[in-house]
Amino acid sequence: MSDIEEEARRWGIEPGYHDVFGHWHAADADTLRQLIDALAHGRSEPPKVETPPAKAPIRAWQGDGHRHWLVAVQLYSLRSQRNWGIGDFTDLANLIPLAAAQGASGIGLNPLHALFPEWPERASPYAPNSRLFLNPLYIDVGAVPEFPGLAAAGLESEITALRGTEFVDYAGVARAKLTGLRLAYERFSKTTGTQRRADFEAYRQEQGEPLLRFACFEVLRREFAPAPWPEWRSPWHTPDRSALEEYRRRHLAEVEFQEFLQFVADQQLAACKHAARAHRMPVGLYIDLAVGIDPHGADAWSRQDAVLSAFSVGAPPDEFNPAGQDWGLAPFHPLTVAENDFAPMRQLMDCTMRHAGAVRLDHVLGLKRVYLVPHGCKASDGVYVRFPFEPLLRVVAEESVKLRCSVIGEDLGTVPEGFRDTMAKWGLWTYRVMLFERESEARFRPPDWYPAEALATFNTHDLPSFRGWMQGHDLRVKRALGIDPGESDEARAWAQAKLRELLQQRAPDYAPDDFAAIAFVLGTSPCKLVSIPLDDVIGETEQINIPGTVDEHANWRRKLSLPLEALADHVPFRRVGEAFAKAGRSL
Repeated sequence: MSDIEEEARRWGIEPGYHDVFGHWHAADADTLRQLIDALAHGRSEPPKVETPPAKAPIRAWQGDGHRHWLVAVQLYSLRSQRNWGIGDFTDLANLIPLAAAQGASGIGLNPLHALFPEWPERASPYAPNSRLFLNPLYIDVGAVPEFPGLAAAGLESEITALRGTEFVDYAGVARAKLTGLRLAYERFSKTTGTQRRADFEAYRQEQGEPLLRFACFEVLRREFAPAPWPEWRSPWHTPDRSALEEYRRRHLAEVEFQEFLQFVADQQLAACKHAARAHRMPVGLYIDLAVGIDPHGADAWSRQDAVLSAFSVGAPPDEFNPAGQDWGLAPFHPLTVAENDFAPMRQLMDCTMRHAGAVRLDHVLGLKRVYLVPHGCKASDGVYVRFPFEPLLRVVAEESVKLRCSVIGEDLGTVPEGFRDTMAKWGLWTYRVMLFERESEARFRPPDWYPAEALATFNTHDLPSFRGWMQGHDLRVKRALGIDPGESDEARAWAQAKLRELLQQRAPDYAPDDFAAIAFVLGTSPCKLVSIPLDDVIGETEQINIPGTVDEHANWRRKLSLPLEALADHVPFRRVGEAFAKAGRSL
Protein backbone atom coordinates (compact mmCIF):
# COMPACT_ATOMS: atom_id res chain seq x y z
CA MET A 1 0.00 0.00 0.00
CA SER A 2 1.37 3.44 -0.94
CA ASP A 3 1.85 6.21 1.62
CA ILE A 4 -1.03 8.25 0.19
CA GLU A 5 -3.37 5.24 0.37
CA GLU A 6 -2.39 4.57 3.98
CA GLU A 7 -2.97 8.22 4.89
CA ALA A 8 -6.33 8.16 3.09
CA ARG A 9 -7.48 5.18 5.16
CA ARG A 10 -6.56 7.03 8.36
CA TRP A 11 -8.96 9.78 7.33
CA GLY A 12 -11.76 7.35 6.50
CA ILE A 13 -11.21 7.41 2.73
CA GLU A 14 -11.31 4.15 0.81
CA PRO A 15 -8.49 4.24 -1.79
CA GLY A 16 -10.65 2.56 -4.43
CA TYR A 17 -13.78 0.54 -4.99
CA HIS A 18 -15.14 -2.51 -6.77
CA ASP A 19 -17.91 -1.72 -9.24
CA VAL A 20 -20.90 -4.00 -9.81
CA PHE A 21 -18.94 -5.87 -12.48
CA GLY A 22 -16.21 -6.75 -9.96
CA HIS A 23 -13.65 -4.38 -11.46
CA TRP A 24 -11.33 -2.54 -9.07
CA HIS A 25 -11.07 1.22 -9.54
CA ALA A 26 -8.03 2.62 -7.77
CA ALA A 27 -8.45 6.23 -6.70
CA ASP A 28 -6.26 8.84 -8.32
CA ALA A 29 -3.53 10.11 -5.96
CA ASP A 30 -4.53 13.74 -6.63
CA THR A 31 -8.14 12.95 -5.72
CA LEU A 32 -7.03 11.32 -2.47
CA ARG A 33 -4.82 14.30 -1.59
CA GLN A 34 -7.60 16.79 -2.35
CA LEU A 35 -10.04 14.91 -0.13
CA ILE A 36 -7.52 14.42 2.69
CA ASP A 37 -6.83 18.15 2.72
CA ALA A 38 -10.54 18.96 2.75
CA LEU A 39 -11.22 16.56 5.64
CA ALA A 40 -8.15 17.55 7.65
CA HIS A 41 -8.75 21.30 7.36
CA GLY A 42 -5.57 22.02 9.30
CA ARG A 43 -5.73 19.02 11.61
CA SER A 44 -2.81 16.60 11.87
CA GLU A 45 -4.97 13.69 13.04
CA PRO A 46 -8.62 12.71 12.52
CA PRO A 47 -10.79 13.40 15.59
CA LYS A 48 -12.06 10.47 17.62
CA VAL A 49 -15.76 9.75 17.49
CA GLU A 50 -17.34 7.90 20.40
CA THR A 51 -18.63 4.49 19.33
CA PRO A 52 -21.91 3.34 20.92
CA PRO A 53 -22.01 0.04 22.78
CA ALA A 54 -22.67 -3.12 20.78
CA LYS A 55 -26.23 -3.32 22.11
CA ALA A 56 -28.15 -0.23 21.09
CA PRO A 57 -29.39 1.67 24.17
CA ILE A 58 -32.32 3.16 22.26
CA ARG A 59 -34.41 2.26 19.22
CA ALA A 60 -36.20 4.70 16.94
CA TRP A 61 -39.91 5.31 17.51
CA GLN A 62 -41.84 2.20 16.47
CA GLY A 63 -45.32 3.64 16.10
CA ASP A 64 -48.41 2.05 17.61
CA GLY A 65 -47.57 -1.52 16.58
CA HIS A 66 -50.36 -1.77 13.99
CA ARG A 67 -50.09 -2.09 10.20
CA HIS A 68 -51.08 1.02 8.29
CA TRP A 69 -51.26 2.35 4.76
CA LEU A 70 -50.53 5.81 3.38
CA VAL A 71 -51.45 7.84 0.32
CA ALA A 72 -48.27 9.28 -1.22
CA VAL A 73 -48.39 12.46 -3.29
CA GLN A 74 -46.06 14.94 -4.91
CA LEU A 75 -47.55 18.02 -3.26
CA TYR A 76 -46.89 20.34 -6.21
CA SER A 77 -48.89 17.98 -8.47
CA LEU A 78 -52.24 18.43 -6.69
CA ARG A 79 -54.75 20.11 -8.95
CA SER A 80 -57.69 21.98 -7.40
CA GLN A 81 -60.23 24.65 -8.23
CA ARG A 82 -58.79 27.03 -5.62
CA ASN A 83 -54.99 26.71 -5.75
CA TRP A 84 -52.65 29.00 -7.71
CA GLY A 85 -51.40 26.47 -10.25
CA ILE A 86 -49.41 24.37 -7.77
CA GLY A 87 -50.50 22.09 -4.96
CA ASP A 88 -50.27 23.85 -1.61
CA PHE A 89 -50.73 23.28 2.11
CA THR A 90 -54.48 23.88 1.93
CA ASP A 91 -54.73 21.20 -0.77
CA LEU A 92 -52.83 18.92 1.60
CA ALA A 93 -55.21 19.77 4.43
CA ASN A 94 -58.17 19.00 2.12
CA LEU A 95 -56.63 15.69 1.02
CA ILE A 96 -56.35 14.49 4.62
CA PRO A 97 -60.09 13.88 5.27
CA LEU A 98 -60.50 12.31 1.82
CA ALA A 99 -57.72 9.82 2.55
CA ALA A 100 -58.90 9.21 6.11
CA ALA A 101 -62.38 8.39 4.79
CA GLN A 102 -60.83 5.53 2.80
CA GLY A 103 -58.93 4.25 5.85
CA ALA A 104 -55.49 5.75 5.15
CA SER A 105 -53.35 6.45 8.21
CA GLY A 106 -51.32 9.26 6.72
CA ILE A 107 -50.11 11.21 3.70
CA GLY A 108 -46.67 10.64 2.17
CA LEU A 109 -44.95 13.73 0.77
CA ASN A 110 -42.01 14.66 -1.40
CA PRO A 111 -39.31 16.76 0.34
CA LEU A 112 -40.75 20.15 1.26
CA HIS A 113 -37.31 21.80 1.43
CA ALA A 114 -36.69 25.40 0.41
CA LEU A 115 -35.57 25.61 -3.23
CA PHE A 116 -34.75 28.63 -5.42
CA PRO A 117 -38.11 30.24 -6.37
CA GLU A 118 -36.61 32.54 -8.99
CA TRP A 119 -34.93 29.63 -10.82
CA PRO A 120 -37.83 27.49 -12.08
CA GLU A 121 -35.52 25.05 -13.87
CA ARG A 122 -34.32 23.89 -10.44
CA ALA A 123 -37.58 22.10 -9.64
CA SER A 124 -36.19 18.92 -8.08
CA PRO A 125 -37.15 18.72 -4.40
CA TYR A 126 -34.04 16.58 -3.92
CA ALA A 127 -31.59 19.43 -4.68
CA PRO A 128 -32.53 21.89 -1.95
CA ASN A 129 -31.33 25.35 -1.09
CA SER A 130 -31.97 24.43 2.54
CA ARG A 131 -33.19 21.30 4.30
CA LEU A 132 -33.95 23.30 7.45
CA PHE A 133 -36.66 25.50 5.95
CA LEU A 134 -39.73 25.15 3.74
CA ASN A 135 -40.54 25.93 0.12
CA PRO A 136 -42.69 29.10 0.23
CA LEU A 137 -44.39 28.15 -3.05
CA TYR A 138 -46.42 25.65 -1.01
CA ILE A 139 -48.01 28.49 0.96
CA ASP A 140 -51.71 29.04 0.29
CA VAL A 141 -51.51 32.82 -0.19
CA GLY A 142 -55.28 33.18 -0.02
CA ALA A 143 -55.25 31.76 3.52
CA VAL A 144 -52.72 34.31 4.80
CA PRO A 145 -54.76 36.69 7.01
CA GLU A 146 -53.04 39.81 5.69
CA PHE A 147 -53.57 39.00 1.98
CA PRO A 148 -56.07 41.53 0.53
CA GLY A 149 -57.61 39.10 -2.00
CA LEU A 150 -57.06 38.29 -5.66
CA ALA A 151 -59.04 41.22 -7.00
CA ALA A 152 -57.25 43.76 -4.84
CA ALA A 153 -53.92 42.20 -5.77
CA GLY A 154 -54.77 42.31 -9.48
CA LEU A 155 -53.99 38.60 -9.89
CA GLU A 156 -57.35 37.10 -10.91
CA SER A 157 -56.63 36.45 -14.60
CA GLU A 158 -53.07 35.35 -13.88
CA ILE A 159 -54.17 32.74 -11.33
CA THR A 160 -56.91 31.44 -13.64
CA ALA A 161 -54.29 30.86 -16.33
CA LEU A 162 -51.88 29.15 -13.91
CA ARG A 163 -54.61 26.77 -12.72
CA GLY A 164 -55.29 25.66 -16.29
CA THR A 165 -51.78 24.54 -17.24
CA GLU A 166 -50.90 20.88 -17.73
CA PHE A 167 -47.57 21.33 -15.96
CA VAL A 168 -46.65 23.55 -13.03
CA ASP A 169 -45.45 26.87 -14.39
CA TYR A 170 -42.92 27.48 -11.63
CA ALA A 171 -41.84 30.87 -12.95
CA GLY A 172 -45.43 32.11 -13.18
CA VAL A 173 -46.39 30.61 -9.82
CA ALA A 174 -43.36 32.20 -8.15
CA ARG A 175 -44.15 35.63 -9.60
CA ALA A 176 -47.77 35.49 -8.53
CA LYS A 177 -47.18 34.07 -5.08
CA LEU A 178 -44.31 36.38 -4.19
CA THR A 179 -46.41 39.34 -5.35
CA GLY A 180 -49.28 38.24 -3.13
CA LEU A 181 -47.02 37.44 -0.19
CA ARG A 182 -45.29 40.82 -0.40
CA LEU A 183 -48.69 42.52 -0.22
CA ALA A 184 -49.51 40.40 2.83
CA TYR A 185 -46.17 41.22 4.44
CA GLU A 186 -46.63 44.96 3.86
CA ARG A 187 -49.83 44.81 5.91
CA PHE A 188 -48.22 42.55 8.53
CA SER A 189 -45.20 44.85 8.91
CA LYS A 190 -47.43 47.71 9.98
CA THR A 191 -48.93 45.78 12.89
CA THR A 192 -47.63 45.97 16.44
CA GLY A 193 -48.89 44.58 19.71
CA THR A 194 -51.08 41.90 18.07
CA GLN A 195 -51.15 38.18 18.77
CA ARG A 196 -50.07 37.60 15.18
CA ARG A 197 -46.93 39.68 15.71
CA ALA A 198 -46.30 37.90 19.03
CA ASP A 199 -46.55 34.51 17.30
CA PHE A 200 -44.11 35.67 14.64
CA GLU A 201 -41.59 36.87 17.23
CA ALA A 202 -41.97 33.58 19.12
CA TYR A 203 -41.22 31.69 15.91
CA ARG A 204 -38.14 33.85 15.29
CA GLN A 205 -36.95 33.21 18.84
CA GLU A 206 -37.52 29.47 18.49
CA GLN A 207 -35.65 29.22 15.18
CA GLY A 208 -32.82 31.46 16.31
CA GLU A 209 -29.60 31.87 14.35
CA PRO A 210 -30.44 29.30 11.61
CA LEU A 211 -33.44 31.43 10.56
CA LEU A 212 -31.37 34.63 10.73
CA ARG A 213 -28.74 33.08 8.47
CA PHE A 214 -31.27 31.66 6.02
CA ALA A 215 -33.21 34.91 5.72
CA CYS A 216 -30.05 37.00 5.28
CA PHE A 217 -28.73 34.53 2.70
CA GLU A 218 -31.90 34.83 0.63
CA VAL A 219 -31.45 38.61 0.49
CA LEU A 220 -27.68 38.48 -0.02
CA ARG A 221 -27.84 36.03 -2.92
CA ARG A 222 -30.17 38.38 -4.78
CA GLU A 223 -27.85 41.29 -3.97
CA PHE A 224 -24.78 39.47 -5.32
CA ALA A 225 -26.51 37.59 -8.16
CA PRO A 226 -25.44 35.87 -10.30
CA ALA A 227 -22.25 35.23 -8.28
CA PRO A 228 -22.51 32.16 -5.99
CA TRP A 229 -21.59 32.61 -2.34
CA PRO A 230 -17.99 31.28 -2.67
CA GLU A 231 -17.33 34.42 -4.79
CA TRP A 232 -18.89 36.90 -2.37
CA ARG A 233 -16.68 39.58 -0.86
CA SER A 234 -15.79 39.77 2.81
CA PRO A 235 -17.46 39.67 5.26
CA TRP A 236 -20.41 38.07 3.45
CA HIS A 237 -18.47 34.99 2.40
CA THR A 238 -18.23 33.90 6.05
CA PRO A 239 -20.13 36.40 8.22
CA ASP A 240 -20.48 36.04 11.98
CA ARG A 241 -23.75 36.49 13.82
CA SER A 242 -23.12 40.12 14.75
CA ALA A 243 -22.54 41.05 11.09
CA LEU A 244 -25.79 39.33 10.12
CA GLU A 245 -27.75 41.05 12.89
CA GLU A 246 -26.45 44.39 11.66
CA TYR A 247 -27.35 43.42 8.07
CA ARG A 248 -30.87 42.57 9.24
CA ARG A 249 -31.22 46.00 10.88
CA ARG A 250 -30.09 47.76 7.69
CA HIS A 251 -32.29 45.61 5.41
CA LEU A 252 -35.16 44.95 7.80
CA ALA A 253 -38.01 44.83 5.28
CA GLU A 254 -36.27 42.36 2.95
CA VAL A 255 -34.88 40.06 5.67
CA GLU A 256 -38.06 40.10 7.74
CA PHE A 257 -40.04 39.26 4.60
CA GLN A 258 -38.04 36.03 4.27
CA GLU A 259 -38.66 35.26 7.96
CA PHE A 260 -42.36 35.99 7.44
CA LEU A 261 -42.50 33.48 4.56
CA GLN A 262 -41.06 30.75 6.77
CA PHE A 263 -43.37 31.67 9.65
CA VAL A 264 -46.44 31.39 7.40
CA ALA A 265 -45.26 28.15 5.77
CA ASP A 266 -44.55 26.58 9.15
CA GLN A 267 -47.98 27.58 10.47
CA GLN A 268 -49.78 26.13 7.44
CA LEU A 269 -47.85 22.85 7.60
CA ALA A 270 -48.54 22.64 11.34
CA ALA A 271 -52.25 23.04 10.54
CA CYS A 272 -51.98 19.99 8.27
CA LYS A 273 -50.41 17.98 11.09
CA HIS A 274 -53.26 18.99 13.41
CA ALA A 275 -55.83 18.13 10.71
CA ALA A 276 -54.35 14.61 10.46
CA ARG A 277 -54.65 14.24 14.23
CA ALA A 278 -58.22 15.52 14.17
CA HIS A 279 -59.06 12.78 11.65
CA ARG A 280 -57.35 10.20 13.88
CA MET A 281 -54.60 9.35 11.43
CA PRO A 282 -52.05 7.33 13.45
CA VAL A 283 -49.12 8.34 11.23
CA GLY A 284 -50.15 11.75 9.92
CA LEU A 285 -47.52 13.26 7.62
CA TYR A 286 -44.76 11.05 6.19
CA ILE A 287 -42.08 13.41 4.90
CA ASP A 288 -39.03 12.73 2.73
CA LEU A 289 -35.56 14.06 3.56
CA ALA A 290 -33.14 14.69 0.68
CA VAL A 291 -29.64 13.16 0.95
CA GLY A 292 -27.73 16.39 0.33
CA ILE A 293 -27.90 20.09 -0.44
CA ASP A 294 -27.08 22.45 -3.28
CA PRO A 295 -23.44 23.51 -2.75
CA HIS A 296 -24.39 27.11 -3.57
CA GLY A 297 -27.40 27.16 -1.26
CA ALA A 298 -28.17 28.50 2.20
CA ASP A 299 -27.22 25.42 4.22
CA ALA A 300 -23.81 25.09 2.56
CA TRP A 301 -23.12 28.78 3.26
CA SER A 302 -24.51 28.76 6.80
CA ARG A 303 -22.59 25.69 7.99
CA GLN A 304 -19.39 25.77 5.96
CA ASP A 305 -17.62 23.87 8.75
CA ALA A 306 -20.14 21.02 8.60
CA VAL A 307 -20.45 20.64 4.80
CA LEU A 308 -18.05 19.42 2.11
CA SER A 309 -19.11 21.90 -0.56
CA ALA A 310 -16.16 21.11 -2.91
CA PHE A 311 -17.42 17.56 -3.48
CA SER A 312 -20.64 16.06 -4.83
CA VAL A 313 -22.54 13.02 -3.66
CA GLY A 314 -22.92 10.42 -6.40
CA ALA A 315 -22.69 6.75 -7.25
CA PRO A 316 -20.03 4.59 -8.94
CA PRO A 317 -20.58 3.01 -12.37
CA ASP A 318 -23.20 0.28 -12.60
CA GLU A 319 -25.06 -1.57 -15.32
CA PHE A 320 -27.59 1.26 -15.74
CA ASN A 321 -25.10 4.14 -15.41
CA PRO A 322 -21.74 2.92 -16.77
CA ALA A 323 -20.21 6.41 -16.41
CA GLY A 324 -21.21 6.71 -12.75
CA GLN A 325 -23.43 9.42 -11.29
CA ASP A 326 -22.73 12.90 -9.96
CA TRP A 327 -25.82 14.24 -8.20
CA GLY A 328 -24.40 17.72 -7.67
CA LEU A 329 -25.27 17.64 -3.95
CA ALA A 330 -22.98 18.57 -1.07
CA PRO A 331 -22.85 16.17 1.91
CA PHE A 332 -22.17 16.66 5.59
CA HIS A 333 -18.50 16.74 6.56
CA PRO A 334 -17.95 13.24 8.04
CA LEU A 335 -15.68 14.54 10.81
CA THR A 336 -17.17 17.87 11.88
CA VAL A 337 -20.74 16.50 11.80
CA ALA A 338 -19.88 14.81 15.12
CA GLU A 339 -18.99 18.06 16.89
CA ASN A 340 -21.19 19.21 19.79
CA ASP A 341 -22.82 15.78 20.00
CA PHE A 342 -23.75 15.80 16.30
CA ALA A 343 -25.44 19.20 16.49
CA PRO A 344 -25.86 19.58 12.67
CA MET A 345 -27.52 16.15 12.40
CA ARG A 346 -29.77 16.77 15.40
CA GLN A 347 -30.84 20.10 13.97
CA LEU A 348 -31.66 18.46 10.63
CA MET A 349 -33.67 15.68 12.30
CA ASP A 350 -35.60 18.17 14.45
CA CYS A 351 -36.53 20.31 11.43
CA THR A 352 -37.59 17.28 9.37
CA MET A 353 -39.58 15.58 12.14
CA ARG A 354 -41.13 18.82 13.42
CA HIS A 355 -44.54 18.13 11.84
CA ALA A 356 -44.10 14.49 10.78
CA GLY A 357 -45.21 11.16 12.17
CA ALA A 358 -42.74 9.33 9.92
CA VAL A 359 -39.79 10.37 7.78
CA ARG A 360 -37.85 8.69 4.99
CA LEU A 361 -34.09 9.20 4.86
CA ASP A 362 -33.18 9.29 1.18
CA HIS A 363 -30.10 7.15 0.41
CA VAL A 364 -29.67 6.07 4.03
CA LEU A 365 -26.57 4.13 2.94
CA GLY A 366 -24.87 7.52 3.19
CA LEU A 367 -24.91 7.25 6.99
CA LYS A 368 -22.22 4.58 6.61
CA ARG A 369 -20.27 5.73 3.58
CA VAL A 370 -20.75 8.26 0.79
CA TYR A 371 -19.40 8.18 -2.76
CA LEU A 372 -17.87 11.61 -3.33
CA VAL A 373 -16.83 13.15 -6.63
CA PRO A 374 -14.47 16.17 -6.61
CA HIS A 375 -15.87 19.10 -8.57
CA GLY A 376 -14.53 19.08 -12.12
CA CYS A 377 -13.87 15.33 -12.17
CA LYS A 378 -15.72 12.52 -13.91
CA ALA A 379 -18.29 10.64 -11.84
CA SER A 380 -16.26 7.45 -12.20
CA ASP A 381 -13.31 9.18 -10.48
CA GLY A 382 -15.02 9.39 -7.11
CA VAL A 383 -14.10 7.62 -3.88
CA TYR A 384 -15.98 6.33 -0.85
CA VAL A 385 -15.63 8.19 2.45
CA ARG A 386 -16.69 6.54 5.68
CA PHE A 387 -19.07 8.21 8.14
CA PRO A 388 -19.57 7.44 11.85
CA PHE A 389 -22.40 5.03 11.12
CA GLU A 390 -23.66 3.88 14.51
CA PRO A 391 -23.14 7.23 16.24
CA LEU A 392 -25.32 8.78 13.51
CA LEU A 393 -27.93 6.05 13.97
CA ARG A 394 -27.92 6.82 17.70
CA VAL A 395 -28.68 10.47 16.98
CA VAL A 396 -31.48 9.58 14.55
CA ALA A 397 -33.00 7.15 17.06
CA GLU A 398 -32.83 9.65 19.94
CA GLU A 399 -34.49 12.43 17.94
CA SER A 400 -37.07 9.95 16.63
CA VAL A 401 -38.10 8.95 20.15
CA LYS A 402 -38.10 12.54 21.38
CA LEU A 403 -40.45 13.60 18.57
CA ARG A 404 -42.40 10.30 18.34
CA CYS A 405 -41.56 9.95 14.66
CA SER A 406 -40.85 6.64 12.89
CA VAL A 407 -37.86 6.49 10.53
CA ILE A 408 -37.63 4.65 7.21
CA GLY A 409 -34.22 4.28 5.60
CA GLU A 410 -34.22 4.22 1.79
CA ASP A 411 -31.75 1.35 1.49
CA LEU A 412 -31.94 0.59 -2.23
CA GLY A 413 -28.92 -0.27 -4.35
CA THR A 414 -25.80 -2.18 -3.34
CA VAL A 415 -26.24 -2.62 0.40
CA PRO A 416 -23.07 -3.36 2.41
CA GLU A 417 -23.05 -6.63 4.35
CA GLY A 418 -24.61 -6.23 7.78
CA PHE A 419 -25.98 -2.75 7.00
CA ARG A 420 -29.65 -3.62 7.35
CA ASP A 421 -29.05 -5.60 10.55
CA THR A 422 -27.31 -2.60 12.11
CA MET A 423 -30.03 -0.26 10.91
CA ALA A 424 -32.70 -2.55 12.38
CA LYS A 425 -30.82 -2.73 15.69
CA TRP A 426 -31.37 1.00 16.10
CA GLY A 427 -35.03 0.72 15.06
CA LEU A 428 -34.95 2.18 11.54
CA TRP A 429 -37.27 0.44 9.09
CA THR A 430 -36.18 -0.81 5.69
CA TYR A 431 -37.69 0.38 2.39
CA ARG A 432 -38.99 -2.30 0.04
CA VAL A 433 -40.03 -1.60 -3.57
CA MET A 434 -42.18 -4.29 -5.15
CA LEU A 435 -40.68 -3.79 -8.61
CA PHE A 436 -37.27 -4.71 -7.17
CA GLU A 437 -38.39 -7.61 -5.00
CA ARG A 438 -37.80 -10.49 -7.41
CA GLU A 439 -36.59 -14.07 -7.18
CA SER A 440 -35.12 -16.29 -9.86
CA GLU A 441 -36.72 -16.06 -13.31
CA ALA A 442 -37.96 -12.54 -12.40
CA ARG A 443 -40.70 -13.95 -10.15
CA PHE A 444 -42.13 -11.41 -7.70
CA ARG A 445 -41.65 -12.30 -4.07
CA PRO A 446 -44.86 -13.12 -2.19
CA PRO A 447 -46.13 -10.61 0.39
CA ASP A 448 -45.33 -12.85 3.37
CA TRP A 449 -41.62 -12.60 2.40
CA TYR A 450 -41.51 -8.88 3.24
CA PRO A 451 -40.16 -7.95 6.71
CA ALA A 452 -42.40 -6.42 9.36
CA GLU A 453 -40.17 -3.43 10.17
CA ALA A 454 -40.47 -1.98 6.71
CA LEU A 455 -42.36 0.33 4.40
CA ALA A 456 -43.46 -1.33 1.18
CA THR A 457 -44.42 0.40 -2.05
CA PHE A 458 -44.90 -0.59 -5.67
CA ASN A 459 -42.48 1.96 -7.15
CA THR A 460 -40.65 5.24 -6.45
CA HIS A 461 -40.61 8.68 -8.05
CA ASP A 462 -37.68 7.52 -10.23
CA LEU A 463 -39.59 4.47 -11.54
CA PRO A 464 -42.55 4.11 -13.90
CA SER A 465 -46.10 4.33 -12.69
CA PHE A 466 -48.10 1.10 -12.39
CA ARG A 467 -50.01 1.80 -15.60
CA GLY A 468 -46.89 2.98 -17.42
CA TRP A 469 -45.02 -0.16 -16.38
CA MET A 470 -47.86 -2.50 -17.32
CA GLN A 471 -48.13 -0.85 -20.76
CA GLY A 472 -44.36 -0.63 -21.35
CA HIS A 473 -44.82 3.11 -21.79
CA ASP A 474 -41.66 3.97 -19.87
CA LEU A 475 -39.53 1.85 -22.22
CA ARG A 476 -40.83 3.72 -25.26
CA VAL A 477 -40.34 7.12 -23.60
CA LYS A 478 -36.74 6.41 -22.62
CA ARG A 479 -35.83 5.08 -26.06
CA ALA A 480 -37.38 8.15 -27.68
CA LEU A 481 -35.13 10.26 -25.44
CA GLY A 482 -32.06 8.27 -26.45
CA ILE A 483 -31.82 6.53 -23.08
CA ASP A 484 -31.20 2.80 -22.80
CA PRO A 485 -33.92 1.58 -20.41
CA GLY A 486 -31.82 -1.45 -19.48
CA GLU A 487 -34.69 -3.78 -20.31
CA SER A 488 -35.99 -5.34 -23.53
CA ASP A 489 -39.63 -5.54 -24.51
CA GLU A 490 -39.41 -9.31 -24.12
CA ALA A 491 -38.01 -9.02 -20.60
CA ARG A 492 -40.77 -6.59 -19.64
CA ALA A 493 -43.49 -8.85 -21.07
CA TRP A 494 -42.06 -11.73 -19.02
CA ALA A 495 -42.02 -9.60 -15.85
CA GLN A 496 -45.58 -8.43 -16.49
CA ALA A 497 -46.70 -12.04 -16.83
CA LYS A 498 -44.98 -12.90 -13.54
CA LEU A 499 -46.69 -9.99 -11.77
CA ARG A 500 -50.09 -11.02 -13.12
CA GLU A 501 -49.34 -14.55 -11.97
CA LEU A 502 -48.67 -13.36 -8.41
CA LEU A 503 -51.75 -11.12 -8.39
CA GLN A 504 -54.00 -13.92 -9.64
CA GLN A 505 -52.68 -16.19 -6.88
CA ARG A 506 -52.75 -13.69 -4.02
CA ALA A 507 -55.57 -11.35 -5.08
CA PRO A 508 -58.01 -13.56 -7.04
CA ASP A 509 -60.95 -11.21 -6.43
CA TYR A 510 -59.31 -8.48 -8.51
CA ALA A 511 -58.42 -8.11 -12.15
CA PRO A 512 -54.61 -8.36 -12.47
CA ASP A 513 -54.36 -4.94 -14.13
CA ASP A 514 -56.40 -3.32 -11.34
CA PHE A 515 -54.16 -1.34 -9.01
CA ALA A 516 -56.40 -2.38 -6.11
CA ALA A 517 -54.86 -5.85 -6.54
CA ILE A 518 -51.43 -4.36 -5.80
CA ALA A 519 -52.89 -2.62 -2.74
CA PHE A 520 -54.39 -5.87 -1.48
CA VAL A 521 -51.22 -7.92 -1.98
CA LEU A 522 -48.95 -5.37 -0.32
CA GLY A 523 -51.62 -4.87 2.32
CA THR A 524 -51.40 -8.53 3.35
CA SER A 525 -47.65 -8.24 3.95
CA PRO A 526 -46.29 -7.96 7.51
CA CYS A 527 -44.87 -4.49 6.76
CA LYS A 528 -45.75 -1.84 9.31
CA LEU A 529 -46.40 0.64 6.49
CA VAL A 530 -47.51 0.44 2.87
CA SER A 531 -47.34 3.58 0.73
CA ILE A 532 -49.54 3.91 -2.35
CA PRO A 533 -48.87 6.75 -4.84
CA LEU A 534 -51.92 8.83 -5.69
CA ASP A 535 -50.58 8.78 -9.27
CA ASP A 536 -51.24 5.04 -9.39
CA VAL A 537 -54.62 5.27 -7.69
CA ILE A 538 -55.74 7.75 -10.36
CA GLY A 539 -54.10 5.76 -13.15
CA GLU A 540 -51.43 8.17 -14.40
CA THR A 541 -49.16 6.89 -17.18
CA GLU A 542 -46.21 9.26 -17.11
CA GLN A 543 -43.25 8.92 -14.78
CA ILE A 544 -42.68 11.62 -12.12
CA ASN A 545 -38.94 11.85 -12.79
CA ILE A 546 -36.66 10.16 -15.32
CA PRO A 547 -33.11 10.08 -13.93
CA GLY A 548 -30.50 11.38 -16.35
CA THR A 549 -32.83 13.95 -17.92
CA VAL A 550 -33.20 17.67 -17.27
CA ASP A 551 -35.23 19.47 -19.95
CA GLU A 552 -35.96 16.39 -22.07
CA HIS A 553 -38.78 15.28 -19.75
CA ALA A 554 -41.19 17.25 -17.56
CA ASN A 555 -39.60 16.10 -14.31
CA TRP A 556 -41.20 17.37 -11.09
CA ARG A 557 -43.76 19.42 -13.06
CA ARG A 558 -46.68 17.24 -14.11
CA LYS A 559 -49.99 17.90 -12.42
CA LEU A 560 -52.40 15.08 -11.62
CA SER A 561 -55.13 14.64 -14.21
CA LEU A 562 -57.87 14.40 -11.56
CA PRO A 563 -58.72 17.50 -9.50
CA LEU A 564 -58.79 17.12 -5.76
CA GLU A 565 -62.51 17.92 -5.64
CA ALA A 566 -63.29 14.78 -7.69
CA LEU A 567 -61.38 12.40 -5.44
CA ALA A 568 -64.20 11.84 -2.95
CA ASP A 569 -66.31 10.15 -5.65
CA HIS A 570 -63.40 8.45 -7.41
CA VAL A 571 -64.27 4.73 -7.62
CA PRO A 572 -60.66 3.43 -7.96
CA PHE A 573 -59.70 5.35 -4.80
CA ARG A 574 -62.56 3.75 -2.92
CA ARG A 575 -61.56 0.32 -4.25
CA VAL A 576 -58.00 0.79 -3.00
CA GLY A 577 -59.32 1.69 0.45
CA GLU A 578 -61.58 -1.36 0.44
CA ALA A 579 -58.66 -3.58 -0.62
CA PHE A 580 -56.58 -2.39 2.31
CA ALA A 581 -59.48 -2.87 4.70
CA LYS A 582 -59.91 -6.41 3.40
CA ALA A 583 -56.19 -6.95 3.98
CA GLY A 584 -56.55 -5.85 7.59
CA ARG A 585 -55.44 -2.22 7.29
CA SER A 586 -57.98 0.47 8.10
CA LEU A 587 -58.53 3.23 10.64
